[in-house]
Amino acid sequence: MKKPGYFSSGEFARMANVTLRTIRYYDKQDILKPSFVSGAGARFYTDKDFARLQQILLLKYLGFSLEDIKEMLIDDTDYHFMLNSLNIQLKLVRDRIEQMQLVEKAIQDTSEEIQREHAIDWNKMLNLIHLTSMDQSLKNQYQNATNISARINLHRLYSKNQQGWFPWIYDQLELQLGMKILEIGCGDGTLWTDNRKRLPEELHIVLSDISEGMLRDARRAVGAEDGRFSYTVFDCHRIPYEDQEFDWVIADHVLFYCEDILQVCKEVSRVLKSKGRFLCSTYGKNHMKEVSQLVREFDDRIVLSADKLYDRFGRENGAGMLEEYFSDCCWREYEDSLMVPKPEPLISYVLSCHGNQGQFLTERYKEFRAYVKKKTDKGFQITKEAGVYICKKAEI
Repeated sequence: MKKPGYFSSGEFARMANVTLRTIRYYDKQDILKPSFVSGAGARFYTDKDFARLQQILLLKYLGFSLEDIKEMLIDDTDYHFMLNSLNIQLKLVRDRIEQMQLVEKAIQDTSEEIQREHAIDWNKMLNLIHLTSMDQSLKNQYQNATNISARINLHRLYSKNQQGWFPWIYDQLELQLGMKILEIGCGDGTLWTDNRKRLPEELHIVLSDISEGMLRDARRAVGAEDGRFSYTVFDCHRIPYEDQEFDWVIADHVLFYCEDILQVCKEVSRVLKSKGRFLCSTYGKNHMKEVSQLVREFDDRIVLSADKLYDRFGRENGAGMLEEYFSDCCWREYEDSLMVPKPEPLISYVLSCHGNQGQFLTERYKEFRAYVKKKTDKGFQITKEAGVYICKKAEI
């Protein structure tokens, strides 16, 4: 018997304007399972299943394989997840549009070159081949953007410190007219969009990231028309600027991801002016410790690699690394904690970490969600231990 609010497979397919065969195939591939299966084996779907189908069809339209899509979906339709997912999908669509515009121009240029020279410029042909092979980078960008958004979202929603991390970072800079600033690993540019109204008119800010996709997001968010900003893709182990060019270099939660932290510090020191300063943020060993305990209590095989970032560069050992290239390294702590009353943003945060949690939570997602819900019903307290080192360029 059909349950109220449920649609048969055929009804669901007709309403979504897809074939019944497609719905059955997604079921078989474990991408879109029915919400209810009767004793006779009849499959039924709900309104929430349309949200997941929307994600599947959009990602498929953008050219991702079903295996890719399976990795990129989260089995939850809470509005926190849906809003975050739609925002990331919008970025992905814009990236695909830009990519196709580049392909269009490359085809036109190559065609015009052949007509004009009656010969093929193989370098342009290779560029065209590379442009049409960007699916993996788009997939990685989608996942990176999703992870960053999930982390920021948890803090935005439930931080007790009402000032916010990015306005607090801005206060530490004390920017003045005419300064030249470099941010390495700028992500989506949130430091600047959150503080746009406070920025002096006469500044030159260089935003950089190793990811072209993240830098594209920053350019969109900040606005290409703002002449104070320029954008450069590079690896911060080799900063492509002259000596003594910047008044400030900023590395917000970046150094612990770098392969050679001392080499990055050396490069930062080189491009700083004689009285220039370096701001780099990191965590202490107690940061978000309750999240680690939460997942270990659920499954002791889970390790969130984010737990150990402070071992590479943290509050406890950061000064010792920095003092080789900088002087007056001062730690300033951002006083804050989290009180999380709902499971969804916390689950998003867990899934965004660079650990092995996906290996153990994928098959037990509903069980994990119920577990986290029970933990958050009365509010889940999370310790934060984050801050910045502010250093001066060492005198030679």
